[in-house]
Amino acid sequence: MGEIDTLAAWIGALSFEDLPEEVKHAASRCLLDTVSAAAGASGEPLIRNIRQEYLEPLKTAGEKKASVWGTEDTVPLFTAAFLNGMAAHYYELDDVHCESKTHIGTVVIPAAYAAAEYLGKDGKDLLTAIVCGYETAARIGEAFGVVSHRKKGWHSTSTAGVFGSAAACAKLLGLDEERTASALGLAGTQAFGRWAFLEEGASCKVLHSGRAAEIGCHSAFLAQAGMTGPHHILTAKDGGLLSGMSDSYDETRAAKDLGMVWAILNMDNKPYPCCRSTHCAIDAARSFHAAHKEMVSDIRDVLIETYEVGKKQCAESRSSLMPSTANEAKFSTPYTVACALSKGSIGLEDFREEQINDKEFRTLAAKVRVAASESYSEAYPAHWGCRMTVTLENGTQWNKEVTDASGGRDCPLTDEELKAKSRQLLARVGNIDIDCLQHSLMSIEACSRVPSFSAFLSEERRKGVYHEECNG
Repeated sequence: MGEIDTLAAWIGALSFEDLPEEVKHAASRCLLDTVSAAAGASGEPLIRNIRQEYLEPLKTAGEKKASVWGTEDTVPLFTAAFLNGMAAHYYELDDVHCESKTHIGTVVIPAAYAAAEYLGKDGKDLLTAIVCGYETAARIGEAFGVVSHRKKGWHSTSTAGVFGSAAACAKLLGLDEERTASALGLAGTQAFGRWAFLEEGASCKVLHSGRAAEIGCHSAFLAQAGMTGPHHILTAKDGGLLSGMSDSYDETRAAKDLGMVWAILNMDNKPYPCCRSTHCAIDAARSFHAAHKEMVSDIRDVLIETYEVGKKQCAESRSSLMPSTANEAKFSTPYTVACALSKGSIGLEDFREEQINDKEFRTLAAKVRVAASESYSEAYPAHWGCRMTVTLENGTQWNKEVTDASGGRDCPLTDEELKAKSRQLLARVGNIDIDCLQHSLMSIEACSRVPSFSAFLSEERRKGVYHEECNG
């Protein structure tokens, strides 16, 4: 039994009657001391400002709420950022900034949209804030040093993402330079997110994006209320994030080429609902299926040579090598390659447990080996490539190299392809005017006020709720 299991068992078994009298007395002292300290400080300017300004978004009265996407619900601002951030990451279909290994959209956009909706901002304000968030998160993610940061177990979607959501919300709040820096510092001091979930296929990865969106939002409102954050959060000798989270960082990249190089122009849009590190191998497998699908049953061995991080992430843990659940299969190069070889495609329907545990798929997946390649590792993170070698039972070999996966900068999804992907996902909502939603989001700068999601649900449209300012 591990330490956490031991703790959990003890906590579950402990009762009040088990406590010695001196422990009870000490606990009551702590209670009195803590409540008194908090109550005594309630009149201090900072605490009063936080109560008056920062807590305002938590109120549920009136119209100052934000949407839970895919539903008619409106909730307090921070709750919306959290819920939408988790949902955006759930299918593993969110965008990717390769150079920082960060799913920026799943953090920045939930925070920015919720804040813009709550604050009554227009579409131009929202787009500007989104750009601020993307540029900030991408640069700080690069500054961490992708390989070392990841090998130390940190998840950059959250560690860098908190800065992006804070930047976006600070922009929407109109914070000055000093308070914006504080918002970033406050976000950074809450940076978190570990890859430990891979060990057992835990489902908590979505918590990283949801909390990162919420933390950034919180940080901006805290800065507005007057709380200061450490401006040297990245480089402080005592507690700086870069040295604490990486052995190979570069602080100069955190603010490099701002306004000249736009990270948001270098985003990958994922065509497959699984970890991006599996996508080059999926593309190669699909090519084999297209050319030789009748030979899939004759495969003796499949070798995937790829970058070290890709192997570590999707072909080392037990859950990656022998997945049995959807959470595990999304991070399994052997399983996703088996799907693509067998079917020539891979979609949401391929992550049902009955298929993941199907004997045919498991047998083929067991033939897939993944090896780290020095050349691909050196090219990473600029390129997330691989080389596939399929060996048939008669010894014949088939090779395919994929330098960059589909949906990336060299093979981007067109607007129409992106809309088709969007339509498939939105159709799962039901009772929604997909055309209007797509039109409004793609031309959001024309909106005089960021619309509530419920405006696009068919029943609400019949009630005349749709925002006419987005109808042009």
